[in-house]
Amino acid sequence: MEDDAGPVTHDAPERLKALSHPLRRRILQRLTAHGPATSTTLGQVLGESTGTTSYHLRQLEKYGFIEEIPERSAGRERWWRAVQGPRDRRLPAPEDLDPAGRAALAEVVRLGHAEDLALLSRLPEEYARNREWTRLSRGFTRMTEEGLAEFFEAYLRLLREYGFSAEEAPPGARPVHIRLFTLPADED
Repeated sequence: MEDDAGPVTHDAPERLKALSHPLRRRILQRLTAHGPATSTTLGQVLGESTGTTSYHLRQLEKYGFIEEIPERSAGRERWWRAVQGPRDRRLPAPEDLDPAGRAALAEVVRLGHAEDLALLSRLPEEYARNREWTRLSRGFTRMTEEGLAEFFEAYLRLLREYGFSAEEAPPGARPVHIRLFTLPADED
């Protein structure tokens, strides 16, 4: 189902800093892919103490990445979910940030790269085991800068058109990792 919201750029240094912590990223990924959880269940799955996961959940909540589910929470047990907001979330250009923001952005990019490498290392096994859900393509072409920008926007429109939020997902829908990156080939 298409998401009409335009792109949102995470350009606030404090939000970037919140995303630059490895455990916070794992918590956010877990909530996004597997749905609501408590600090206790997250701690068990991620191999962390409840106190540690509670602290990082509060940090993610503070910067608007997750929210408590009041109707599921009771007493000291608090349930959390990823905020559904716009699906088109982007990182800012480094030159648009102050030095602290650039450092946080560099860490967010570094962590994202490490996560992408971990996913890539799973590709051969997943392709052999789960071909219906594991798709891959390698491409090479020539584009203008403007054409590449248009291609990127069209790709994001396709993600919005064919993707679903956790709440909208029809039966049989699964969370799927999708990555797109482009690099100039004449600098190899």
